[in-house]
Amino acid sequence: MEYTYLILRDRPELKETAAEWFHQKWGVPTEAYLACMDAYLDRETEYGWYLCMDGERIVGGLGVIENDFHDRKDLFPNVCAVYTEEDCRGKGIAGRLLDMAVEDLRAKGISPVYLVTDHTGFYERYGWEFLCMVQGDGEPDMTRMYIHR
Repeated sequence: MEYTYLILRDRPELKETAAEWFHQKWGVPTEAYLACMDAYLDRETEYGWYLCMDGERIVGGLGVIENDFHDRKDLFPNVCAVYTEEDCRGKGIAGRLLDMAVEDLRAKGISPVYLVTDHTGFYERYGWEFLCMVQGDGEPDMTRMYIHR
């Protein structure tokens, strides 16, 4: 299987498809994804969107936003919406996308990068370190915050 990895600026025509794909995975309104993608495509921000394609099918993706719905507004930017299609898991797609995002941001002078997750053991494989617990907006329980330095 030969996957193609790209940043949204390389294929801006995928914006609507990508926004809908992320919406289906996470339930966040499509318009919220489109607003972030438009800001990136219009170069209002360097917080990008990264996709893994199998032909014209999106099989993995993630974005970078200012804050991923938590109370530590001082910890930014945040990787968000990390997802790999179930039939494509275990092939290193998320790890490759995470590395792409970190390297792309670092090349633009943006480091460190943060993410919130309930997963343990996954992100550590890709150089992420547990930093602290944060309170998610409207969430009863604390969630894990990771950092990539």
